[in-house]
Amino acid sequence: MSEKFQAVVIGGGPGGYVCAIRLAQLGLKTACIESRGSLGGTCLNVGCIPSKSLLNLSEEFHKVQNLSSKGIEVGEVKLNLEKMMKSKDKAVTILTKGVEFLLKKNKVAYYKGTGSFKTKNEILIKDDQNKETIIEAEKIVIATGSVPVSLPGIEIDEKVIVSSTGALKLDKVPKKMVVVGGGYIGLEMGSVWSRLGAEVEVVEFLDHITPGMDKEISSEFMKILKKQGIKFNMQNKVEAIQYNKIGAVVSTVDKEGNKNNFDCDVVLISVGRKANTNGLNLEAVGVELDERKRVKTDNTFETNINNIYAIGDVISGPMLAHKAEDEGIAVAENIAGQSGHVNYDTIPGVVYTTPEVASIGKTEEQLKELNTKYKIGKFSFMANSRAKAIDDAEGFVKILADETTDKVLGAHIIGPHAGELIAEIGVAMEFGASSEDIARTCHAHPTFSEAVKEAALSVDKRAIHS
Repeated sequence: MSEKFQAVVIGGGPGGYVCAIRLAQLGLKTACIESRGSLGGTCLNVGCIPSKSLLNLSEEFHKVQNLSSKGIEVGEVKLNLEKMMKSKDKAVTILTKGVEFLLKKNKVAYYKGTGSFKTKNEILIKDDQNKETIIEAEKIVIATGSVPVSLPGIEIDEKVIVSSTGALKLDKVPKKMVVVGGGYIGLEMGSVWSRLGAEVEVVEFLDHITPGMDKEISSEFMKILKKQGIKFNMQNKVEAIQYNKIGAVVSTVDKEGNKNNFDCDVVLISVGRKANTNGLNLEAVGVELDERKRVKTDNTFETNINNIYAIGDVISGPMLAHKAEDEGIAVAENIAGQSGHVNYDTIPGVVYTTPEVASIGKTEEQLKELNTKYKIGKFSFMANSRAKAIDDAEGFVKILADETTDKVLGAHIIGPHAGELIAEIGVAMEFGASSEDIARTCHAHPTFSEAVKEAALSVDKRAIHS
């Protein structure tokens, strides 16, 4: 007899495991299936967590190399890449084991293996020994995440031509790395290897980096990265990548039709991700997919099959761990008969380079497209006491507010701790706050957050320190 559950979640990433825990909290007998062998999905295993670990460690290495200019004399600074990678791996292991503990604590049954649909209420689980188990479920949530995509005809070998996964595991610093794609992931990993000593060149098809980001922030971001030594080749289309003696050559054609060749040790392909729907046997139960092979859902996250739901990277919307988490909680509450929902207007995005870049809500370009009249408030970290005191004053805060009501419509930050500062705007936007509300809130001095207050004051042209 197969074991019966009230709810089963396929996928143990940030969306899946959070969903499973919330379902259990709500009193449902729940199981979670994960194929990787460790929980946490792409984020904990080969994404957010290991990349942030390396970003931090490479930044520490870079800072120590430059301490003498601040009056701190140190001896010769050496990189021990093997130890650095072990430190990164330790962080991953601690967190993935932590998630396993949380499932156990909440009495969620954890199945290691690949889950696929046998019928709309039966899941076939195949483990790494090919042993098969069938479990039954009243409600099933698909949370299988996403996988990196490559370019047509280019195969990722994770040694010379790597995805973000391979870029996290290089055993030596490349002399030269070419990053194909100027999005979040490519720029983060490019920053890591640049700080550790690699020459890094970015090849981007568009005329700007970080597509979808507010253009003013994007331009400032590229200026700062150039100052850090990263080279950019914009409006270059990759035509081929071929192996050579040192590694590979990336052949491109630019907007004028000129052909360019970039020799390098390692090529990082960072051109996006796609929904991971392969192997689920969705066709057997008739779950509908859209033109990008994402699972179609309604506003309650239910598919066209009335007991099957989907969340996270496998459905439409930004491919972000925190978006998946919020959807996991919302769908669990909907399954339990509550009213779970996600406010997609207040999902922040963060690039964890130095400086960090963070955004929430609408960009200026989006507001123009919507014919929404708006006001802008800006404040530079060059005029922020804390940033100047620690010599970390690049960037600025930009707040967009409705011209008539003063309601905050979006905010964009490039500068120190931008990823933390954006949360204040998120809370404000959830409460429907105006820029005046932020401006009237007392902020501690000296803090980076004062730049947010000053930007809010600037919306009404009354910033004090600029």
